[in-house]
Amino acid sequence: MQKSIITTGKKRILKKGLYYITDERNNIQKYKPWLGDLLSFMYDRIMEKSIFPRKFGGNINQHIEILKKEFEEIHHQKIIEFATGSGNVEKFLLPDNHYIGSDISAGLLLIARKKLIDKGFRDFELYITDACQTPFAEHNFDMAICNLSLNFFSSIDSFIAELKRILKADGIFFCSVPIPEKKNPKVIIRGTLYSTQELKQKFENHGFEFIPLPYENGALLYFKAKLIS
Repeated sequence: MQKSIITTGKKRILKKGLYYITDERNNIQKYKPWLGDLLSFMYDRIMEKSIFPRKFGGNINQHIEILKKEFEEIHHQKIIEFATGSGNVEKFLLPDNHYIGSDISAGLLLIARKKLIDKGFRDFELYITDACQTPFAEHNFDMAICNLSLNFFSSIDSFIAELKRILKADGIFFCSVPIPEKKNPKVIIRGTLYSTQELKQKFENHGFEFIPLPYENGALLYFKAKLIS
């Protein structure tokens, strides 16, 4: 019998191809997205034309090429992505993987769903949930991904603890995130920025091996964290 992806005591409701999680009173959990769901259609353009060149001082095409290189040999893995956004994972992840996407924005996930279907993904599910408190069962995933959103999470320590809970032994976390030592001091990047050393310490405190990757793309740090079994 296949292991359930949802932890005991949690319920999910499927609406328009997205899974919503209910609380103990069977009320659907709701969140306030960054842009608001009505503006989700603007997300990709904002990232390409504003966030990457003006905030990160980087190149979005180079970003995608880095991701392609890191994931070109990844096949048949059970992968969760936090802050899926509009589904740009379809540009670098091969569709033979079992993909779980999560975000607090239903509007963005609906865009992601169409992209994934058009790209040939068949084994995927999309969840509206907070990255720091997910409904997923323990030791469920081979890999986890978070691109450009770690600085927005309400508690990085809660997130890393959650990551440790749902990854399998020796599971890998891949992340790209802006860091203070690489950003233009005249530019304001929203959220909480952690230095490479701070990130290393936090992940090691939770039992991960922290592995910075040798890519340069504006304010972004690319790294992996391997759960030590």
